[in-house]
Amino acid sequence: MPLVANSELPSFERLKQDGETILAADQALQQDIRELHIGLLNMMPDTALEATERQFFRLVGESNQIAQFYPHLFTLKELERNAEGQSHVDKYYQSFDQIKEQGLDALIITGANMVGSELADQPFWKPLSEVLEWAYENVTSTLCSCLTTHAVLQFRYDQKRKPLPTKRWGVFPHRVVDRKHPLVVGVNTRFDVPHSRFNEIFSDQFDKAGLKILVECEDNDVHLAVSEDGFRLVFFQGHPEYDSISLMKEYKREVGRYINGDTEEYPPFPENYFSLKCQTILEEYQDNLNAALKQGTEKPIFPEELIIPYLDNTWHDTAEAVINNWIGKVYQLTNTDRHIPFNGDVNPEDPLNLKGP
Repeated sequence: MPLVANSELPSFERLKQDGETILAADQALQQDIRELHIGLLNMMPDTALEATERQFFRLVGESNQIAQFYPHLFTLKELERNAEGQSHVDKYYQSFDQIKEQGLDALIITGANMVGSELADQPFWKPLSEVLEWAYENVTSTLCSCLTTHAVLQFRYDQKRKPLPTKRWGVFPHRVVDRKHPLVVGVNTRFDVPHSRFNEIFSDQFDKAGLKILVECEDNDVHLAVSEDGFRLVFFQGHPEYDSISLMKEYKREVGRYINGDTEEYPPFPENYFSLKCQTILEEYQDNLNAALKQGTEKPIFPEELIIPYLDNTWHDTAEAVINNWIGKVYQLTNTDRHIPFNGDVNPEDPLNLKGP
């Protein structure tokens, strides 16, 4: 069954307009179908708050139609927000205390913006670690996205991320390196994933932590890995949840920083993302923009509407397949009382029986 609109969250209506199946809460109550309660700890900044909701909810809603999916949103009060962002959180999000009281079957944790380079110095560091420790003991599986993967590798496995020479930015080919793991069953053996980050946890660090790598980029950068037991923690280092336009929006923001004088360098194109036609349009825009800045004349409008029709999405189907497998395993392993993450027939140290009997 689809996502259940269990609040007045605007993202439900936006998803419905995009063609997603959204079930009203009163309709859901009339159906004798098992519920799955999926938490989303959304740490993204205000400008990306609602887009991130839709990206992850879309993946969950398009996955295995075996249950009614009830989303539960929360964030960390330590994150600074503007008036509009705080109003959205106050109106539609729950507190962590409410989440703990109600319980979850699965949890997704997004990335976050940082000031400075040290994770342990960020205001979200301690509260995020508290959420993750609670989830490890009380939630069947937690999916960690990008920066959260780096945080878990540091505080739980003592593996600190390392800065990259330049931003890893674009859409990159990947391959499945463990084709038997349930999370990648039925997934294309080669597929694309968007990345956008300045830091990396390298494959040897995942190995030192005793984690299992499932998907790597062709230059051995890790995209998907899992905890020792095979499922309790799922790590994404890329951004399979991204929409087709997400990297374009990031590029546009970088152009805005150049216009405002925050950087002297005009941003390079994200790798393997813009077609030759898009690049030609954007190069012409850059020339016109620089001329306008030099002459002090009116700046041209970023050619977003000309670019969007030519943006290809080469990763969503695979992302949907992985999330489908993840939701399916959560369904199998979660006790009907969702406060009990594993039932009596499952070894919590090896819930997928990957090590054999």
